[in-house]
Amino acid sequence: MSSDRIRNSAPRRSIWENIVIHKFSKPVVLIFLLFTSLLISFLIATQGAVIGILILILIIGLPLVYAVVAYPKFGIILFITASFFINYQLILSQAPPDTPVGLVMDILTYLLILGFFIKQKNEKNWDYFKDPISYFILIWLVYNLLEVINPVASSVLAWIYTVRTIAFLMLLYFVFVFQIRSKDYIKLLFKVLLVLELLAALSAFQQENFGFFNFETKWLNAEPLRISLLFIYGHMRKFGIFSDPVVFAYNMVAASLLCLSLLFTNIRTYKKVILVCLMCFYLTVMLYSGTRASYVLIPAAIGLLAILKFNKKILVFVLFGGFMLAVLIKVPTSNPSLVRFQTAFSPSKDASFNVRAENQRRIKPYILSHPIGGGLGSVGIWGQRFSPNSYLAKFPPDSGYVRVAVEMGWIGLLLFCTFNFIILQRGIYYYYIIKDPELKTYCMAMVLIIFALDIGNYPQQAFVQYPTNILFYLAMAIINVTMRLDKQKTQLQAAITG
Repeated sequence: MSSDRIRNSAPRRSIWENIVIHKFSKPVVLIFLLFTSLLISFLIATQGAVIGILILILIIGLPLVYAVVAYPKFGIILFITASFFINYQLILSQAPPDTPVGLVMDILTYLLILGFFIKQKNEKNWDYFKDPISYFILIWLVYNLLEVINPVASSVLAWIYTVRTIAFLMLLYFVFVFQIRSKDYIKLLFKVLLVLELLAALSAFQQENFGFFNFETKWLNAEPLRISLLFIYGHMRKFGIFSDPVVFAYNMVAASLLCLSLLFTNIRTYKKVILVCLMCFYLTVMLYSGTRASYVLIPAAIGLLAILKFNKKILVFVLFGGFMLAVLIKVPTSNPSLVRFQTAFSPSKDASFNVRAENQRRIKPYILSHPIGGGLGSVGIWGQRFSPNSYLAKFPPDSGYVRVAVEMGWIGLLLFCTFNFIILQRGIYYYYIIKDPELKTYCMAMVLIIFALDIGNYPQQAFVQYPTNILFYLAMAIINVTMRLDKQKTQLQAAITG
């Protein structure tokens, strides 16, 4: 008894203390560590700092690779976080524009897909994907792959570079659907997203009110075209931690709609106050981007919200919001951000809108005469790189829908629009049949975000850059996950009561 008391009263060592004492204190381990440290020091001394950086990447990279594959929930959060900062890394490091920073995202994507197949091999459960959204995303994926045999396409390499991102991002939808399995994890993802969006918003706030950092100014001045595109009406458009004001603005829209939707959940008052403050901050810094297309998205999404949750309170809120919007549109002002906001609701007076309309009119005969388009990657960066002398390489698509029509033809555009319609149709249908109030609200939030991005894809390309493309597929997946979790909860309750 006394010996037991002595043993129990002895201070317990932590797991790390046990590892150090029982593992690292062994002579063989100490000799190995000493030899390894001497070898690394010798390599750095003879080969330079580059080898040291490579060794450091190896030491950190291998555990990360294992963690992403073995712990997919961690991998998804790491992937989302990386998607927010991947383009800012170019600005921070002053790397050349053609630096393949997207390779990091590609590797993380492959690892998440690998983890999915490993886990699916053990579970062998394909029921998660028996729904219209999953079926149609496979149809869209196959159509993208078949574009490789497009006889009109001027470059197979352009197809390879384009489909590499598009196809694997589509597969991430299945990863999200499979790995997101609880309401708590959805909450965690929302918190991560709101924190990341807050960092982006704070960056834009700093750029607007305190000026750009030196490395940001250096990046802007590296190419004169950047200044000409961003400096409009005597005001520099802000982009936060992204490389494009459009991506920044659309992310602020998504974050604002998420905050607005979460207000309908059963949370404490102080949390609702925080959400309102965040939403107001996101909307304010969104104006700094000077992206007129984003200004229309919030009123459009609120209109859909009013339809989904129609009641007297919502009606009063919408009427009040409409009145305030009318005031903002008509009030005289010299503020450049507000002036640009007002022009968003008078597109016929906007020179850039008229230029886009003229481009669409000019390309319309080509679209009608090419039912499967000119091939993936035929316009934009890849078109200019792999087929610079082609007609499409010089065409500015601007609109995401126009780009689909040009590259994949009117058949591709029809499939793409049908795809987006099915997503919204299923999301709205699930919203009305989900019984759990919290899951219902999460489903509604994702529907609003996708609806806003679908509208935003007309004047701009909403789905082509990180992290907006990730948010799109994540929102699609959460729509399905909320329905599945609600079914599981209902079945569990029926089993208990039955």
